[in-house]
Amino acid sequence: MPINLTSVSITKPEEINLILGQAHFIKTVEDLHEALVTAVPGIKFGLAFCEASDPCLVRWSGTDSELTDLAKTTAYAIGAGHSFLIFLRDCFPINVLPVVRQVPEVCQIFCATANAVEVILAETAQGRGIVGVIDGSSPKGVEQEADIQVRKAMLRQFGYKL
Repeated sequence: MPINLTSVSITKPEEINLILGQAHFIKTVEDLHEALVTAVPGIKFGLAFCEASDPCLVRWSGTDSELTDLAKTTAYAIGAGHSFLIFLRDCFPINVLPVVRQVPEVCQIFCATANAVEVILAETAQGRGIVGVIDGSSPKGVEQEADIQVRKAMLRQFGYKL
């Protein structure tokens, strides 16, 4: 049985973060929605889940219509069974990853990032599966003293360090 490798680039606004993962049950959409709104009151997100059994629909939910539409379109383009995608506005993945991981249906997280992402897919006659992701760019060098200061300043700007 031949296996074709392909990739899908996730196109999104630069300031939007995303979480790409795999889960296993139709109730994933509602459980992820509940986990997100409980973790961050007033959170703005859109999520979509690729159902892997008949009727094989892209299931969706969210609190932001633009992000929800983007999640539906992108999840459909990826088309990997049991994959889910969450787009976040004005919120970082670090704020919600613990509760996302605690959702019983979640099997794994492929990435959580604001970077450009390419999803590497294997496709057979049965369907598509995520092999991995390319998250951002390759390193261009090794951090120097000035880079350390920039990193530390950014963490404080975001409010993650005192």
